[in-house]
Amino acid sequence: MNLNNEAAAAAWAQRCAAHLPRAGYISLKGPLGAGKSFFARHVIQALGHTGTVPSPTYTLIEHYPTPAGGCWHLDLYRLGDPEELEFLNVRDAIAGDELVLIEWAARGEGWLPEPTLTLDFDYDGDGRICHLSRTDWLSNAS
Repeated sequence: MNLNNEAAAAAWAQRCAAHLPRAGYISLKGPLGAGKSFFARHVIQALGHTGTVPSPTYTLIEHYPTPAGGCWHLDLYRLGDPEELEFLNVRDAIAGDELVLIEWAARGEGWLPEPTLTLDFDYDGDGRICHLSRTDWLSNAS
């Protein structure tokens, strides 16, 4: 998916919100600044959250109750050891029926199960691009 500018990226994230799997978790991959938190913010707002949606870089985990159901947003960039996820009750979030968006999920490797869907963000000139691990899902959100 080519995300040529912020408006296109925001619109795509908002369309995705209705189609994202509601069990397991979505891995948001990519380098710093490639659009992972931007995507998560617009998905959470599209689900009906009206407050701010900061990146959970320092808190590691945030929960947002929304009219469309709850949504967890995790940023594991600062995670020291995958076992720390046990103390954050991440197992309960992933096993539940709420949307779970995880940035830097590779830092939880060995503890986290395989993601339900992976969105791999990257730079593409002045814009961004996103590759999906399941192309069948793309037809629902394009």
